[in-house]
Amino acid sequence: MSPRGDPELVRALDAATILAEEAGRATLGYFRADVPVQRKAGSEPVTAADRASQAIIVEGLRRQFPGYGMLSEESDDHASWSAYDRSWVVDPLDGTQDFIGGLEGFAVMIGLLAPGASSARDRRPVLGVVHCPVARATYRAIAGGGAELLRAGAPPATLRPSTIAELAAVRLVASKSHRSDRIDHAKAALGISDELNVGSVGLKVGLIARGERELYLNPDGHCRLWDTCAPEAILVEAGGRITDLHGDPLRYDPGQLRLSHGIVATNGACHDAVLNALAPLFPRRP
Repeated sequence: MSPRGDPELVRALDAATILAEEAGRATLGYFRADVPVQRKAGSEPVTAADRASQAIIVEGLRRQFPGYGMLSEESDDHASWSAYDRSWVVDPLDGTQDFIGGLEGFAVMIGLLAPGASSARDRRPVLGVVHCPVARATYRAIAGGGAELLRAGAPPATLRPSTIAELAAVRLVASKSHRSDRIDHAKAALGISDELNVGSVGLKVGLIARGERELYLNPDGHCRLWDTCAPEAILVEAGGRITDLHGDPLRYDPGQLRLSHGIVATNGACHDAVLNALAPLFPRRP
């Protein structure tokens, strides 16, 4: 990856990569073992692996970047991050249902938000790291520096989405554990049939960034900021697009953790056609 750009951002990327990989190794110590599953508010599962990963990442980032805010899924503090110009956004184990089921579709995700061009409150993802512990593969990107895939024993590979624009040829990747009937309705509207199911949002978006899928659709509005920050940074730098169901940018606003207008992530080439075909299914509400 080119080192051009903000030297502090490059330092942050390297630190996040090391910590994500360290946390990923920690999760493997619990994988396919008899790990108790607890339930958070809303019945979402959490395990000792989630907490071990979080401890490694949060402690490491706070030590190295004391002037940054922190928003992490398993933390009790989901508010103080908004007081900082730059804030880490961490999902210590994305795809927990896959992890619990002994499946490989889970990841460690670290993103970084910084003020956008329009205003100081318009925070945008400027860095993303998504690490797949089982495959020992890491997607990563920084704003203006490109996106790459790191794999053990292989040179870094530049991420590039496919150029498929015709809807009938689009390959969908969708949730495994949160899949709803709305996906079937969307597939019918789009005229597509090829579907792959994976747990982690980061891994789904990674497949688009590397050209193996063209579309990730989440119409149900249950994703939160830590589900999309790192994946968005990677996909955008690779050349893809990610918006809500109406084509608006995803919003990283204090006090609004849930992305209630859904997610459409694509290779870029088919994005407008997807939005147009889905518009009658998901009209904009006043």
